[in-house]
Amino acid sequence: MMSLFQPGITRESLNHLSANTLAEHLGIEFVEIGTDFLTARMPVDKRTHQPYGLLHGGASVALAETLGSVAAHCCIDISKQYCVGLEINANHIKSVRTGYVTGTAKPIHVGRRTQVWEIRIVNDRQELVCISRITMAVLDKHG
Repeated sequence: MMSLFQPGITRESLNHLSANTLAEHLGIEFVEIGTDFLTARMPVDKRTHQPYGLLHGGASVALAETLGSVAAHCCIDISKQYCVGLEINANHIKSVRTGYVTGTAKPIHVGRRTQVWEIRIVNDRQELVCISRITMAVLDKHG
């Protein structure tokens, strides 16, 4: 099966891309690139907790947005185009106090002008924590 992603994309290059960003601050780390999916994990700790000691829903959305945005970026010719988020939604299913959550982005639609990605976030026991969908706009660079 041919990869959906541009050639030469590695976990190392994606983790380097996250330097000095929100993803780095939250401890998000890309762990796997498949032919049609991208996976990253995030620690559940003081950086990602809400006041009751649970994973903050916004942290889950930040993981989902990171995965969907980076996956979309991996599908385009970055010398000619870039992607920006249009809409994201998330349903929080289960709470998490410790460990890691792992998100996997898979495409629903990869078109010339829009992309839609589903992101499933699970806990260390592979239980669904959050499900999210992001719509990305694919824009042309000018100049």
